Amino acid sequence: VQLQASGGGLIQTGGSLRLSCAVSGSIFSIRTTGWYRQAPGKQRELVATITSGGSTNIADSVKGRFTISRVNAKNTYLNTNSLKPEDTAVYYCHAEIRGVNYWGQGTQVTVSS
Repeated sequence: VQLQASGGGLIQTGGSLRLSCAVSGSIFSIRTTGWYRQAPGKQRELVATITSGGSTNIADSVKGRFTISRVNAKNTYLNTNSLKPEDTAVYYCHAEIRGVNYWGQGTQVTVSS
């Protein structure tokens, strides 16, 4: 199983980015996919997750600004709006498949003030 994250970049405060995560390999029984982020000097934290049934869990820090969606079990998207400098981090996509956690390589999001 491989996860490929893309869509990061340098953006000004208030801007938007769409992050994409593509899952390849054995995609059967993907229970949950989502996004985590890690800022310099901080621990990795949950941003948003979505289950195969469509239930979402969004971190309070991004609620109302970020949304997560999933298409065909292979592709998960994170729409980020009204970005703030504190959203600057490496964003990692994640998938749970049969109790095993898989991670993508991360994509850098930098929000300039």
